Amino acid sequence: MSRIGKLPIPIPSGVKVEVSKDNTVKVSGPLGELEQKVHPSINIKVEEASVVLTRESEEKQVKAYHGLYRSLINNMIIGVAQGYTIQQEVVGVGYKAEAKGQMLELHLGFSHPIYFEIPPEVKVEAKTERRSSPIITLKSHDKQLIGQVAAKIRSLRPPEPYKGKGIKFVGEQIRRKAGKSAASK
Repeated sequence: MSRIGKLPIPIPSGVKVEVSKDNTVKVSGPLGELEQKVHPSINIKVEEASVVLTRESEEKQVKAYHGLYRSLINNMIIGVAQGYTIQQEVVGVGYKAEAKGQMLELHLGFSHPIYFEIPPEVKVEAKTERRSSPIITLKSHDKQLIGQVAAKIRSLRPPEPYKGKGIKFVGEQIRRKAGKSAASK
């Protein structure tokens, strides 16, 4: 039995979970609505205050699906109930971030500004305080989408190991390297 897959998923108040005949799970809550198609080898039962997933066989692939879909449904339930937040820090002299509606304008040391369009399901906010790096805050009910958007933003200027300049997640530790002067000794 999958250690993750066999755990029941608690359903908080205000969240509604529906399973259709074609094995599609629909989760709706105060922050939005999400839908996920589940492989036919996984059975889903919605009980009073929890969702339980079982599998039909002991094949390796089916065991993998068991844990995967349990995690995906759990993330959907948490997302529509509480939501997800990711914060990124723009580190570098002259680096700026500014949110204009669903458009994020980034100045990252290139000869031109970068305009990044954010999907409508994700809310973006850019805050710059004196003497500190700009912080980009992303909020959404969809964990997969917010993670993908954050990774795309980070890929525009990943942090480099010598000075640490670039876009990094708040709290992320960058492995630093010594420069040329350390090699000549």
